[in-house]
Amino acid sequence: MRLSLRKASRVFRSLQITLLLSIVVPLLLISGIAIYAGLGAVEKNLNDRLREDLELVARAVSGPLSQALSDDNELVMGESLKSIFRIGRISGASVFDDQGNRIDSLGLADRDVTDSASAEEAIVSGRLGGAFRRVEGESVFSQFTPLVTEDGRIQGLLQVTRKRSDFHELVASLRIWAVSIWSVLAVAIILVVILGHYGTVGRHVGRLLSLMSAMAPGQWRVTEPASGPRELRQIHAGLSAMGERMTRAESEIEARIERERELAAQLRHQEKVAMIGRVAGGVAHELGAPLNVIHGRASILERQDLDEPMRRQVRDIQHQVSRMTTIIQQLLDCFRHVPDSRRPALLAGMVSDALAQAREDERCQCRQLDSEGLGLEVQVRAEPIRVELACLNVIRNACQAASSRVRVGVLAHESQLEVRVDDDGPGIAPDHREEIFEPFHTSRAAGEEHGGNVEVTDSDLGGCRMSLFFPREDDK
Repeated sequence: MRLSLRKASRVFRSLQITLLLSIVVPLLLISGIAIYAGLGAVEKNLNDRLREDLELVARAVSGPLSQALSDDNELVMGESLKSIFRIGRISGASVFDDQGNRIDSLGLADRDVTDSASAEEAIVSGRLGGAFRRVEGESVFSQFTPLVTEDGRIQGLLQVTRKRSDFHELVASLRIWAVSIWSVLAVAIILVVILGHYGTVGRHVGRLLSLMSAMAPGQWRVTEPASGPRELRQIHAGLSAMGERMTRAESEIEARIERERELAAQLRHQEKVAMIGRVAGGVAHELGAPLNVIHGRASILERQDLDEPMRRQVRDIQHQVSRMTTIIQQLLDCFRHVPDSRRPALLAGMVSDALAQAREDERCQCRQLDSEGLGLEVQVRAEPIRVELACLNVIRNACQAASSRVRVGVLAHESQLEVRVDDDGPGIAPDHREEIFEPFHTSRAAGEEHGGNVEVTDSDLGGCRMSLFFPREDDK
């Protein structure tokens, strides 16, 4: 999970870089190109304006200078040149004759312009011209204006110069301001993108990552509500749906595992029952012959001339052998399908017979056996020998666990009869009560074959209470 979070963190950072590279950088490049082109247009416009200013200044004094040149009036010529510096920002001014020789000058000016193509073109064509050139080591823009006589003849040239730096100082200042503003704007845009990404996307993505890291077996459901843009809400919905599917799948897997455990337990039980059945079959087969011999010998003795007490003893032996044969047959019936042999019978009578046999058992002879409800005249539908054997086993177990006293009773309820056996022994812990029916434990409820059930609780005598419930036959 840490590895996935680390990968997700790298993706989160790459998303910011992607936004910067795909949106911010192109915008900054476009804005930089636009500013550069704008500065070029401004520079061209400023150059044109500066040239126009020089042209206007030259036109303003060209008339007086032409007249002074015609009159050869140096005083007027000098005052006219001085007035140029008062009109505008000028670096120098010179007057040349039509051969390009300097007549008068002030400030930064050429000594002659015989090698200037612009000056030659102005003299020949009579049009204003100008160009950048170096004068006295300075780069200047030189504006040439023809000086024309009254009859239209070109008699000289007026050169007005301005330093190149004057043209570019303003442009350079604008460039500095433009670069500064562009830099501040770039930083602001980057910050806006980073903060905006965190506010609108980043924190919601981080929240989704936290939800993903919290998802684990048993904790697949996403309970927090969705937030953020629509796309992230869709991701949240998909994550919630996946969590629900994982929860259902986990429940199905747990149910299958539990079912497999139950099937395995049933299989083990069936194997145990089959083994017990084989053992019981072998025991029944081995006991069958001795029991037949005992029964036969008892029959022979019964035909002898015996007194009545001895005859009763022989008949009791025959009865017990018959009971043992029936018990063995019932044991075999537990492991194969047999026809239903249940019939209406008095439950109290069966309990009385079981209690009479228990009194002869050495485990019960040292215990006080109390009884109640044995005169209850209510029938149940049961196989008497099985019910009697079950009651006898419960009474014997109570005698074995009791300290001194066992109480056996038959109680009538609304739709059931209860055989209740209490003892004053140590009792059975609740955790062990499910194990007392082994080794014949079954997935069916105890007593189900007779339509009843068995309960194990605490007795008011201080020990264990075993209750066997049977449906009343009169309620059928």
